[in-house]
Amino acid sequence: MPWLLISLLATVAATLAVGWIVDQALQRTAARHPSAPVWPLLRRCRIPLQLTVASALLLANKPLQRILRTAGDDGAHHLLLLLLIASLGWLTVRVVAAALEALLSRYETRVDDPARIQRVHTQISMLRRVVSALIVVVTVAVMLLTFSAMRTVGASLLASAGLIGIVAGIAAQSTLGNFFAGLQIAFSDTVRIGDTVVVDGQQGTVEEITLTYLVVRLWDYRRLVVPVSYFVNKPFENWTRRDPGLLAAVLLHLDHTTPVDELRTTLRARLDRHPLWDGAEWALQVTDTTPSTIVVRATMTARTPDDAAQLRFDIREQLIAHLRDEHPHTLPRLRTTDS
Repeated sequence: MPWLLISLLATVAATLAVGWIVDQALQRTAARHPSAPVWPLLRRCRIPLQLTVASALLLANKPLQRILRTAGDDGAHHLLLLLLIASLGWLTVRVVAAALEALLSRYETRVDDPARIQRVHTQISMLRRVVSALIVVVTVAVMLLTFSAMRTVGASLLASAGLIGIVAGIAAQSTLGNFFAGLQIAFSDTVRIGDTVVVDGQQGTVEEITLTYLVVRLWDYRRLVVPVSYFVNKPFENWTRRDPGLLAAVLLHLDHTTPVDELRTTLRARLDRHPLWDGAEWALQVTDTTPSTIVVRATMTARTPDDAAQLRFDIREQLIAHLRDEHPHTLPRLRTTDS
């Protein structure tokens, strides 16, 4: 019994020592290589690493195993084995996630193109989810194989694998369709995290892409959750797929006596002073007429869809204010005649 207590204390001390030594080594390595983001990210693996070390040491603890064999308790040994397999799977998931995040961070520091960064960000996020799912499946499968009953029925399971696969494929047709649609979206560059899209008349920004659904943050901060298969099977608008810039338009219904040239000069002056105008394009044109009004369209470009929306709001307000103060007669009125 004293040897058992000593071995357990030694296991605890060794587990804590391994975690501390690895953490200190990662800190020093990160200090020597500040441009490499992988070392700080690997520090998140400390807890699964300590669980792996602890379970492995307990399985290798001869006094403990001798007592368990004497007592005929195979359940504790099996539980330690399951803990070791699960902690190894957890550690692998953390290491893969840290490596992929470090790869993305390094790519962001070397590339200045926001579109390419968004594309790689989407692809790495999907790849991390796929690899994590595969690791979890393999870990669970290995844990199940440690049960003797699962090994006994293995032959019959393999014999009926074809039928089970057909039934599972039919039952999970929608899920599998979303899964492969998510992979197609990630690597076909049709939509990326950060893109501005219009889905069923709802305009928003892509906030998250998973293997089965996509989250769009709307302008009023609501979240629209859409199956990824929607973006494969149905048309949608992507305002920022190639160029995040956007052309904003303001429509005004004015009187026929409106001084269009002066209004065009006013628009250019307001744009020159506005911080959201990118200086690329602008125009003011009479696009239509009615018996009582003319339709004036002012167009201007901005760097992002959000800037374009705010620029459109501001310019509309400023043009109406200018006409109200300088040419109030140009604002449309309902005219009546005496009978």
